[in-house]
Amino acid sequence: MSRQRKKSILFVAVPLLIIAVVFTILGFKAEEGLQIEEEKQQVFDLTDIIERGVLRATTDYSSTNYFVYRGEPMGFHLDLLRHFAAHIGVDLELSLNNDLEKSIGRLDAPEGFDIIAKNLTVTNSRREQMTFTVPHSQTRQVLVQKKPDNWYTMRSSDIEDYLIRSQLDLGGKTIHIPRNSAYKARLVHLMDEIGDTIVVVERDKTVEQLIEEVARGEIDYTVSDDNLARLNEIYYANIDTGTPLSFEQNLSWAIRNGADDLLHAVNAWLSEFITTRQYAEIYNKYFNNPRSVFIAKSELHSLGGGKISVFDDYFKHYADIIGWDWRLIASLSYQESRFNPSAVSWAGAFGIMQLMPGTAEFLNVSPDASVREHISAGIRYLQWIDERLTEEIPDEAERKKFVLASYNVGLGHVLDARRLAEKFGQDPNIWRGSVDYYLLNKSDPKYYLDPVVRHGYARGSEPYHYVSEILERYRHYKSVLAG
Repeated sequence: MSRQRKKSILFVAVPLLIIAVVFTILGFKAEEGLQIEEEKQQVFDLTDIIERGVLRATTDYSSTNYFVYRGEPMGFHLDLLRHFAAHIGVDLELSLNNDLEKSIGRLDAPEGFDIIAKNLTVTNSRREQMTFTVPHSQTRQVLVQKKPDNWYTMRSSDIEDYLIRSQLDLGGKTIHIPRNSAYKARLVHLMDEIGDTIVVVERDKTVEQLIEEVARGEIDYTVSDDNLARLNEIYYANIDTGTPLSFEQNLSWAIRNGADDLLHAVNAWLSEFITTRQYAEIYNKYFNNPRSVFIAKSELHSLGGGKISVFDDYFKHYADIIGWDWRLIASLSYQESRFNPSAVSWAGAFGIMQLMPGTAEFLNVSPDASVREHISAGIRYLQWIDERLTEEIPDEAERKKFVLASYNVGLGHVLDARRLAEKFGQDPNIWRGSVDYYLLNKSDPKYYLDPVVRHGYARGSEPYHYVSEILERYRHYKSVLAG
């Protein structure tokens, strides 16, 4: 073959080789792009939440957003979240976290939060980290400062001269705020606006705790949302909250970026819900109720006194009988009687533990016995049930659910539900999704007339919800009260 011919072949082959390499690279790039696009689309969204059956959210632990009072979990954001979870047909799993940065960090984490339910102001920097919902309310940030010590003997004009009313006068002042709160960004912008330095001290304290420090004269200034500040002004007559630090601001929730279906569901629900009378009642309950701050100082408030009930010492003392967490027993007692020792049901159950007459006779306790004796008897009955299930259900955490259900509906009906579960191919030692289903449906002839059933008809919806409500409340108690 001639040298010219070889050169021609070489000149043709090299470009073809280059083209092949380029197309191969482009193919890899395209495949990589598709993979990246696929990964982007795999955001945990509404359908995943519904399939999981649980909405995971976080909020602040405060006297308005979330707390426990007289044994009942309460709070503005808790109430809203409960309504939204019910709207999409799932349970609510709530975590408490007053550190906003940590909450944001868990939006995209495995087993992370679906919603940050807090009073979040919308900023451009935050939009990169999360997606905001439509507003749930509005407020403005205000300065909280202390009036002069003898303010009640002074003329109003003299008090005004003492107080800071212009934001320009904040230059050089020290303001204490909760760590990683929304107030820091506003104070940074304010420094730029007034052309002076404000000393910002971030503290591991709630807004209410810092307001109390201002009232006691321990610090000079803090920042609060106006609605919360006005509530505290009722309790601390010596504080002033009349100096605004921001314009009226929309407050929103946040969700992970890319969860478009969840965003649409929250926005559609919130937009409608905030126009209802029910929303107005919830808002007024926490922000326009003069009793709110006084309630927060009660010994039966988780923030104020840290007690579930006046009978906590009895629950703690007698919990050793069965070896359960006293807070679980307190949750059961709340479910039974709302901690009312005089409660009597239509069926004749009485006292704080709602013992049936036959059970009380078996336990040798009378209706007129003391609350201490009733609590002891109720726990002894729990122990009696537990002993009869120990060999059958060795897992202690799982067995507790069966014991709770038996306390409500009777051991016989629970054993029937276990037999039904086993007959229909389910695990008789698992409560949720197995035995609870058959107990729930024990009012259906298909089940209560089954040959394996020995105790007949039962209105199963009550014990079904009884167990889940006690355990949910128990989780709330654990989140705010030491064991």
